[in-house]
Amino acid sequence: MTNLKILHIVSSYWPAFKMGGPIQSVHLMNKFLIKRGVNVAVFTTNAGLEGDKNIKFGIEENIDGVKIFRFPYYGYINFSFSPKLFFEIGKRIKNFDIAHISEIWNFSSFALLFWAKFYKIPYVISPRGSLMVEPLNKKSHLKKKLFLFLFVKSFLKNAAVIHFTAEIEKEEYLKAGLPLKNNFAIIPNGIDFKDFDDGEKEAINLNFKKDLGITPDKKIILSLGRIDWKKGFDTLIPAFVEAVKKNSSLLLLVVGPESDYKKTVEDLINAAGIKDKVIFTGVLDGIKRIAAFKSSDVFVLPSYAENFGMVVAEAMYLRLPVIITKNVGLAPEIIKSDSGLVIEKNEKELTEAILKIINNPDAAKKMGEQGRELVKREFSPLIVADKILKLYNDICR
Repeated sequence: MTNLKILHIVSSYWPAFKMGGPIQSVHLMNKFLIKRGVNVAVFTTNAGLEGDKNIKFGIEENIDGVKIFRFPYYGYINFSFSPKLFFEIGKRIKNFDIAHISEIWNFSSFALLFWAKFYKIPYVISPRGSLMVEPLNKKSHLKKKLFLFLFVKSFLKNAAVIHFTAEIEKEEYLKAGLPLKNNFAIIPNGIDFKDFDDGEKEAINLNFKKDLGITPDKKIILSLGRIDWKKGFDTLIPAFVEAVKKNSSLLLLVVGPESDYKKTVEDLINAAGIKDKVIFTGVLDGIKRIAAFKSSDVFVLPSYAENFGMVVAEAMYLRLPVIITKNVGLAPEIIKSDSGLVIEKNEKELTEAILKIINNPDAAKKMGEQGRELVKREFSPLIVADKILKLYNDICR
């Protein structure tokens, strides 16, 4: 079916990178669906872009062919309450063939689900890790349980398709006791190779290490992503402390948007007396972000849960060996391709994994090469877009 019209709902959207989550993966999917002839409109809020005075609310903005409509939100940023968004969805949803929701725990998702049910528009739900066991149990546990009971289970049961990005996300969803008939698909995220290939050439010319005061003898352990409890800093910091005792050249580089949780991380660092061994850069975009990957020796993500792990795939594409926990969606692929180390969320195992890669540069280089080949083979954005398009066409049929 050609000329499909898709309404995509997400609480924050490109380029609101400080919100983390599916910002990049959702836009990349939409961008390549456009290349396949799909008409995609995104309804979102200004969450993460509050300081941008150029936003014209309710007016179409075009990024890479994707039509974006932003609406003001009020109150708690992670809920993003937006009455205007609610009414605009109600006015326009009948013009679309399918609605697609990324994330669950925000106002925009509930607004879409209400109107989709009202007008009988088929909808796809991509939980993007929000319905995995740890996120459900750890953050706002009681509120989420109440919402699950009152609303979410019914919406999940009536979805045309539940879209998971990895097998582990589906398994955790079932472990949480959530409804799943045969209405599911497992389709990974894609990686935009061109952006990285172009950026890689330019990143070589940056004095990235020098600008941060990092001497050439240092070995860099990279943590890149939102500074959040879910990323496993409670394991990373103690493991790094033990690794430094055995290799004093190690340096931890923490790149990404900050949150209130940063104070907890800093307290762990100060208590361990390794403040001089850790550098926080905040958000790095574009070439500087790529330079952070290229300047590092190993990427670590001892996460509680990740439905896929976009940043892991990016590190692999840039030939960086990775260390992740088995709770990250990409774990089976990394084990199969031998492109990194998959561990339990355990301080001792993480320390040993860091030292194993740092002390074996030839093995690390081989892991990096195998990681790049895996990403090129499995996560082409056009292949991913074709799978999503088939999913949409199957729904329409």
